[in-house]
Amino acid sequence: MRRWVPACVILLIFSFAVNASAADRKKRVAVLDFDYATVHRDVAALFGSDVDVGKGITDLLVRNLVTDGTYSVIERRALDKILAEQNFSTSDRANPASAAKIGKLLGVDAIIVGSITQFGGENKNTNIGGAGGGWGGFGIGGIGRKKGKAIVGIDARIVSVDTGEIMGVANGKGESERSSTSLLGGGSNWHGFGAGNVDFGSSNFQETVIGEAVKKAVDNMTAGLIAANTKVEARTFQVEGLVAFVESGKVVLNVGSQSGLKVGDQLQIERVKQEIKDPATGKVIRRMTDKIGTVQVSDIDATSAEAKVVSGSGFKVGDVAKTTTQ
Repeated sequence: MRRWVPACVILLIFSFAVNASAADRKKRVAVLDFDYATVHRDVAALFGSDVDVGKGITDLLVRNLVTDGTYSVIERRALDKILAEQNFSTSDRANPASAAKIGKLLGVDAIIVGSITQFGGENKNTNIGGAGGGWGGFGIGGIGRKKGKAIVGIDARIVSVDTGEIMGVANGKGESERSSTSLLGGGSNWHGFGAGNVDFGSSNFQETVIGEAVKKAVDNMTAGLIAANTKVEARTFQVEGLVAFVESGKVVLNVGSQSGLKVGDQLQIERVKQEIKDPATGKVIRRMTDKIGTVQVSDIDATSAEAKVVSGSGFKVGDVAKTTTQ
């Protein structure tokens, strides 16, 4: 049996097609670090230096989404790898077009981007003395603040990886107020930060006034994103890779769980028999393939999969493997 397929299909790791069978699985999303350019000055004033509060907000959101279980959330390591390969800029954090591109490479159904619109608050009877991250529960300088009120506002958007369109929105607002302490006060064991980072998920930080406001805002926004899951269309994607090793009925593929494969998936093995080139440009425009057989994944890790032969024979290194079930 001879089949004609576009050359680009062989080169792509993923190709996507909407299919009703996708409704049987959780919708896969990735979350980009939230943009905090709007509140950059407020953050620097509060912490005494630049702290990536966008990453902190994102880490809390991912934890909430994973705990809830409505979505399947892509691992941070896989996301960071793609961002590094694409030279992704922090200025692109809230850009739907950039997010859609990253989402396609990750093989997710949608990608979540967001912005921090408010991060700080109102402080009365304030007399700041000193700066930096060495406070012991009463904020920068540790003295002179009688009352602290923290306000945190965040917005999130669910972006289609196919069109870059915004499919859903959610926002969250959190407030916390306490007397006789600053925004960074209230945490019993809170002693500051290091290297420009704050662990927003730590109980000590969440006991501070600003920490309480952050948690409330993220929890509210999480509820909105979960409610908006019906607006996300689950996409059936086809995983494509190559045969990397063959021996005694065992076939090893160069794609794994990071590509969307799971134990039990079947893949059709094809061999390229002829390449058709454009006479004007010399580029390959189609490849003619023969079906060699079918294999089923029996063991898997992040970047490779071991499969047993279901049908066919004569598999070779370099043969194309494509999922036939999802």
